[in-house]
Amino acid sequence: MAFVLASASPRRLDLLAQLGLRPDHVAPSDIDETARKGELPRPYAARLAREKAEAVASLHPQSVILAADTVVAVGRRILPKAETEEQARACLRLLSGRRHHVCTAVAVIDAEGRVRERVSDTVVTVKRLTEDEIDAYIRSGEWQGKAGGYAIQGRFAAHVKFIAGSYSGVVGLPLYETGVLLKASGVTDGTC
Repeated sequence: MAFVLASASPRRLDLLAQLGLRPDHVAPSDIDETARKGELPRPYAARLAREKAEAVASLHPQSVILAADTVVAVGRRILPKAETEEQARACLRLLSGRRHHVCTAVAVIDAEGRVRERVSDTVVTVKRLTEDEIDAYIRSGEWQGKAGGYAIQGRFAAHVKFIAGSYSGVVGLPLYETGVLLKASGVTDGTC
């Protein structure tokens, strides 16, 4: 039985290492991540994690598959994974001086095909950002490809006033929830 991570994220690999786990294979999924009309952040994150796990499970039968998805939301509004400076600036301006939610869903499919899921919902409050601070963060490049246009594990941490929930969930993989799901699926200490 193999343990497969359905993500190319180096952050998720690092977080798994904190649990003493190393996947046998890394197999990123390629699914459509478009939100459905009226879809709320938490169910959206859960759906994407499950679909990623299912897509990879079809390629790795009788393996344990771990997938996750992180969504940054202000109210009902799902922020994009910033791909351009303009997207990142818009996200940072929206997050400036307010609190938001980071929902990270985890889906595990065990070797028998059973699906186990959990969603970590963390509240993050960002200080009011000046245009100079936004410019400096944009220059850092850390925002690229990040949900909501920021990486809490980098320079942006200096702008976070408050966090309630899972720090590792904001980074991209809530360790408590992940550990519980993997143990229930037969993965402990890096072995199935």
